[in-house]
Formats: sequence, C-alpha cells, structure tokens
Amino acid sequence: MATIMNGERQFHIKTIPEEVGRYVILPGDPGRVPKIAEYLDNAKQVAQNREYNVYTGSLCGEKVTVCSTGIGGPSAAIAVEELVKCGADTFIRIGTSGGIDLKVWGGDLIVASAAIRSEGTSYEYLPEGYPAAADFEVVTALARSAKALSSDENGKRCHVGVVHSKDSFYGEVDPDGSAVSDNIKSRWDSYLKCGCLTSEMECSAVFSVGIVRHVRCGAVLTALWNAERSKRGLDDIITDDSTRGIQCAVNAIKILIENDRK
Repeated sequence: MATIMNGERQFHIKTIPEEVGRYVILPGDPGRVPKIAEYLDNAKQVAQNREYNVYTGSLCGEKVTVCSTGIGGPSAAIAVEELVKCGADTFIRIGTSGGIDLKVWGGDLIVASAAIRSEGTSYEYLPEGYPAAADFEVVTALARSAKALSSDENGKRCHVGVVHSKDSFYGEVDPDGSAVSDNIKSRWDSYLKCGCLTSEMECSAVFSVGIVRHVRCGAVLTALWNAERSKRGLDDIITDDSTRGIQCAVNAIKILIENDRK
C-alpha cells in the first residue's frame, strides 16, 4: 500500500542510511550544526529540511552525524526515530538550559542522568511512572568528558543528575502569565526541593524514544543562567557560549567509540 512514508528518504530529516553514522550529536539549533561539524573530519551537509539540518563526517575513523532537532519534544522525537531507521544507535543531545539548583551557575555543564517528564511527547512512548533515564554508558562518557573540561570556578563546573523537560519555555520564565500558574509554580518548587539541576525542553522525549527503540541516549546541557539565583538576587553568570558543551559531546563520542571497539 502506497503511503507518504514510502519514499527512499526519511519523511522529515530527508536522509538515507548511507548518509548517517552510528553515532549522532543532536543540537536543537540548525545554525549550530556547522559549528559542531567543524570538530569532525571531512564533514559535509547531507540533508536539510524544516528544522532538520544534517551533516556527517567522522571521528576516530567512525562515521558521525550531527542533526538539529528544533525546539521541543515532538520534533526531537521525530529526529531520533528517523535516525534510528537509518542505522544510528548512539545519541548525545547538546543543548542549553536554565538552572534550577542554586549550585548551578550560568556556564556550568550539566550531564543529564534522567529527565522529569513535564512534557507530552514521552507519554506517547512510555507508561506513566516509567522514568525517562539516559543510557549509563553515555552518561559515564559524558561525565568523564565534562570533568576534564571543568574547574572549580563559577561558570566552569560540571554536574551530573536529574533535569527538567517541559513544553512551555514561558512557563519557566513567566509562569504568572499562565492561567495555571499556581500549578506550574508548585511543581517547580518541588523540583527545586528535590535537587533538580536545570530545565530544558527535549531530554525526556529523546530518552523515551531511546528506551523504546533500544538505543543509547544521553545529554549535556549548558546553563545559560540560573532562574532561581536570579529570583533571589544572587550572583550569577549569563552566557550564550556553548563551546564547552560541544567539546564535551565530541570527546564523549570519542570515548564511546574507543569503548565500543574493545
């Protein structure tokens, strides 16, 4: 039976298996893809459609792909689904976030061990109550890589732990503008009490797809600032530099390649 899904190339990301590596780095921003691809050998663009900008090169002799996902869980899940169909089995999301735990400063790296499922996409993959956990091997490689790139200075530390994934950016920065602000703020306070490190919009969806499709997923996030530190009038750093996060992801891929060869 003919359907719109029967084309040679994937319906959204427009790739074929020959163009995709086993290892994939997933930024949100399409404009960040060429910057990440500069860390690869012989990288070139293989596809571009909608929010999906796809480059493939190599690291340590292994094919590695960089694919943007756009903003939010639905488009991120689509990217992972179609990349899996093209043969990818190891994913590292690289993104930005707003700190929650007071120990997080703008500029710090956060390696996500799991994500709070405050978005909708994961509920199309996992039953309620099932955790959106990252793959242990990927978390270990990212933590090792992040530690090597960090120092005990504000804005240059790294943290490993639980992050918060949501659907509404403005639910974080302007909860009073919502008709359900009391609900948003009470849940946020609970996450703060539990030591949640930072808030972003894609990890839980990426991890959930990875769990169901039996592939490895992890994430490293750069805190742009800390929302809770700002609320309390505490010192903080505001940054838009994700260079260290990119380096962390690339070095973690190298570690995973080395481990997979053993």
